Amino acid sequence: MRILAISDTHGNFSKIEPILEKAGDVDAILVVGDITNFGPEGKAKELFNLLAGNTVLAIPGNCDPKEVLNTIKSSGVISLHNSSFKLDDVTFIGLGGSNPTPFNTPFEYSEDEIREMLRELLLRTPRTSRMVLVSHAPPRNTLDETPHGNVGSEAIREILNQIDLVVCGHIHEARGVKKVGDTTIVNPGKASDGYAAVITFNGAVNVDFIDVE
Repeated sequence: MRILAISDTHGNFSKIEPILEKAGDVDAILVVGDITNFGPEGKAKELFNLLAGNTVLAIPGNCDPKEVLNTIKSSGVISLHNSSFKLDDVTFIGLGGSNPTPFNTPFEYSEDEIREMLRELLLRTPRTSRMVLVSHAPPRNTLDETPHGNVGSEAIREILNQIDLVVCGHIHEARGVKKVGDTTIVNPGKASDGYAAVITFNGAVNVDFIDVE
């Protein structure tokens, strides 16, 4: 299975078509939040129009108004926020927004809220041979370093032993891959700058980063 991951478009979709061209055929596209730059919610429709014809699983980010969930659900894509979706032998679960930031952005949850949502989501989601968490926020101490320290979610970090792959965004300067035990964490980078990643399940998890001008 080949999956294209894009995150942090922030309302600038100028790099999406060249990213799609460079990625080639994929089985699904993950949209990992911060689709808009603080709205408007309908702006997300522009991105989903560009991705039409693909299986698209999307979550909002902390810079999206919560109402963007309405656009996701009405655009013919799969809303993965606080939900799950099975594709072949891979189960995707999703959590949009982020843990608290210093900036009081529109879509934030407390760590306790994240912990409870993840607990319930895992309880009601049957385990398959692969479990993927699509989360805008990274786990704590994994691809979450900023000039002000590590800002990822403690609650997400706590469930890594139950997840094979985490695809996250949020921290623009933390693009990369990190392993924690048997869990792979991937931040594809800021799509508005032409960054994305193709993730392939072929026994192991393989990640190929995409850069376009």
